Amino acid sequence: MRISRLGLLGPLALLALTPLALRAGLTKVLAIAWIAFAAMGGAAFVGERSGATTDAGRLVWGYGLASGAMITSAAVFIVPGAIGHHPKFGGFGIAFGVLVGFSAHTLGHRAMHADLPFDHTAVELTAHSLAAGSIIGLVYGNMTDLGLLLGLAIVSHKGPAGYAAADRLRRADKPVSVLLLPAAGVGLTAIPAALLTLPSSAPVNAVVFGFAAGIFLHIAMDFLPRCELGGEVYEVAQITDDAHELLDRLRAQAVVSTGLGAVAVFAAWLLLRPGP
Repeated sequence: MRISRLGLLGPLALLALTPLALRAGLTKVLAIAWIAFAAMGGAAFVGERSGATTDAGRLVWGYGLASGAMITSAAVFIVPGAIGHHPKFGGFGIAFGVLVGFSAHTLGHRAMHADLPFDHTAVELTAHSLAAGSIIGLVYGNMTDLGLLLGLAIVSHKGPAGYAAADRLRRADKPVSVLLLPAAGVGLTAIPAALLTLPSSAPVNAVVFGFAAGIFLHIAMDFLPRCELGGEVYEVAQITDDAHELLDRLRAQAVVSTGLGAVAVFAAWLLLRPGP
């Protein structure tokens, strides 16, 4: 793996923030940050090494399990808290989060056509990771009863995202190690954000937690494995326009994998919930 100096900034900065998180008692946030780093970094390594054998089915299962888990986790662990603070403000927050997530994602593609000194894939993934990390930190810093299950489900998409990005970078003959920066991005903003305390206002908390739920729901829906011509799964598969049979098999796997992701969260909740 060719080493990118820009990519190395990510893990170095995360290492520097680790003592701060430990002193502040942010063990859950720190664990989520390093797990997100390991997931994207490890998957990027696999994506680079896979060469011509890059597997679209593996990508579908990764995205499907992750998106199913994310949708379920956001609906179960954040939405009730937002509505509990204030039903109407919580609902507006959820709608606002979904719309802002869509707007940022759509307008962010304009940067893909800009003449930037950095790789476009790394820039887009880094911006996504920094934004998601800030929301994760804010939620965990102010909802201390949340368990690790929510955070792990939210960052579960880092693996397949790193795998697909590594495939694109490899085929463009660019260093895959630049993905170490977005891999660390969650922690770079989650740790400082977790130190912020929200005002004791029910409407404010409802909007903030609703917004977080909306953002996570948008991210999860954006990562649903859509097996259509021209999409990311099709690009990784590198198949011809006539390979409808393969796409049909991938669609079936997409449905099964998203369902299993949701069931996995439900099963984990049943096992980890406190007794009566």
